[in-house]
Amino acid sequence: MALDVGIVGLPGAGKTTLFNALTKAGAGGDYGKEHVGMAEIADGRLEQLAALVGARKVTPATVRVVDVPGTGKELLGNLRQVDALLAVVDGFSPAANPARDIETLMLELLVADQDHVERRLERVEKQAKSGDATLRREAERLRDVLAHIEAERPLSEYEDELPAELEPLTTKPLLAIENGPGGIDCKLEAELSELPDEEAAAYRDGGPSALDEVVRRLTEALDLITFFTASDKETRAWTLRRGQTALDAAGTVHSDIARGFIRCEVIRWNDLLECGSHAEAARRALQRLEGKTYVVEDGDVLNIRFNV
Repeated sequence: MALDVGIVGLPGAGKTTLFNALTKAGAGGDYGKEHVGMAEIADGRLEQLAALVGARKVTPATVRVVDVPGTGKELLGNLRQVDALLAVVDGFSPAANPARDIETLMLELLVADQDHVERRLERVEKQAKSGDATLRREAERLRDVLAHIEAERPLSEYEDELPAELEPLTTKPLLAIENGPGGIDCKLEAELSELPDEEAAAYRDGGPSALDEVVRRLTEALDLITFFTASDKETRAWTLRRGQTALDAAGTVHSDIARGFIRCEVIRWNDLLECGSHAEAARRALQRLEGKTYVVEDGDVLNIRFNV
């Protein structure tokens, strides 16, 4: 599954402009509508591996991006299942104050979480009237969580374990993106995203897109790694949480592959490039067999054997 990221921001901050820059979706002219698109994660290793195996199709890892039209608690509730949040703040306007806007956005997220907890508490308290001890304990914990929020403290600072049923916004990584001279010119990046890659790179004098830094910060905040599958049919990059296993990687590719997992052939991406082929890597004993519990490392090239 792709990494899910939500974009939040005050009116006029440039949320949809950043969304278009990341996804090349060309959204606009439909104020009040939620936008969803896919953004690619740039990785120079992918093209090298694809060239080595003569891949007919090259597929980068992706980020699923959600842009909600506003900051009300109902709209922000649509972001409860994303993995991280990008907070866009205005850095261009004469009266721009990015630090103040971040504080305002944090308060909006806190209010949305308060509403979320209050609704859950109301339901649980009604159900707990049946005398169920588990529900009574959950209601007690929810009242404690609510008191924490009412003290204007994000749930990322809550010291005890949160009830599993909650999907709080203030526990998610929040990355501030200043739309202005001190950060990213989102309008320029959106315009460049509409050009062919070669023309956009020429405009930047061959330098990287500012958006690559946004994605890099996201992967660091979520502690993600990249693994690859490489064949002449398709060479593809995938993301995993650091510490996840070969079985998790198989499930990322397809649930059937995880269900029928037998073993996994593993080689480091740079070893494969140096050897020139999987066969040569195997001859040099640089390709090894691993089981379900193998912890995948960043840059691993996996060939998963399975039988369904």
